[in-house]
Amino acid sequence: MHAEIVMIGTELLLGEIVDTNANRFAKALCEIGLDLYYKTTVGDNETRITEVLNLALDRSDVIITSGGIGPTVDDVTRQAVANATGRKLVYSTDLEAQIAARFRSFGRKMAENNKRQAYIPEGALPLSNPVGTAPCYLSEDIRGRGVVISLPGVPRELEYMLSKKVIPLLVERMGGARVTQIRILRTCAVGESNVDRVIGDLMTAKNPTIGLAAHAGQTDVRITAKAETEAEADTLIAPLEAEVRQRLGVAVYGVEKETVPEVIGRLLSNKNLKLGVIDTLTGGLLTRDFSDAGFSDLITATCTPSTCRQHCKRPAWRLELMRGMGITARLPWAWRSTSPRPTASVLH
Repeated sequence: MHAEIVMIGTELLLGEIVDTNANRFAKALCEIGLDLYYKTTVGDNETRITEVLNLALDRSDVIITSGGIGPTVDDVTRQAVANATGRKLVYSTDLEAQIAARFRSFGRKMAENNKRQAYIPEGALPLSNPVGTAPCYLSEDIRGRGVVISLPGVPRELEYMLSKKVIPLLVERMGGARVTQIRILRTCAVGESNVDRVIGDLMTAKNPTIGLAAHAGQTDVRITAKAETEAEADTLIAPLEAEVRQRLGVAVYGVEKETVPEVIGRLLSNKNLKLGVIDTLTGGLLTRDFSDAGFSDLITATCTPSTCRQHCKRPAWRLELMRGMGITARLPWAWRSTSPRPTASVLH
């Protein structure tokens, strides 16, 4: 069983708003172990939405839509869902009563155009929306291809309906939630192509799977396992993680959300070492990174381009900096560290 999400709204295609709803969908489905294979964004056009939904029903078991179920003329998701699932669009007096009651709770009278929201595909399961005026629903394809669940585009309403109504319904249909466990190994100063060269053969596995994500100056290795319990997922991940670590060596500097300054800061603290910094390039960024990571006390001496030349003329300051860094060379621009330089197979 796998899912697909369809994000509806011309404003999304124009770049007027950021699609945060897709992120909510992805996280919620991941948490119950339901695979999300596709995401499509389509504008407020009945024909195109119908085409997208037909394609989705051909390849996915569950399709969840967001947006287009409001009261305006361009809210055409209801009709498109009816078209795609082979059903008529019918009027529900029960839904009209619910919408009117919702407006009365606001101290307002329901407008005539809000009656559009009382239309749903024939035979659809209504999903009451206590935090908004748009009724949601689940419509099964008349040809048995799958189901379409339509939710509002308003993030607050979508969040409630997803967590309180849709996720429990999906878990029931799945026969129980599964666990999706993700382990992130963080590498530094090696490019994505180099990491792929070393562990590419491992990336064809089915469960767990391995994926890469490139960031500035680093590449993350993501190991994902699905199982019935967290313990089983961890057991699946462990041997693959060990193999990745063995191949990448010291290129792996941390896990999950750890940063380079955090890891280096802990290493220095554990060895009771301090750090002297000559910053001729980043304008103090290195020192700020250590400070943000909570290790500002490790910095014993620092200078930036405006003060570097002046400081380096002072033998006492230069000696203090060199001792703090464990450097034994006499010339300040030809320093050698007393510590051996680590290497990693990924760099060879």
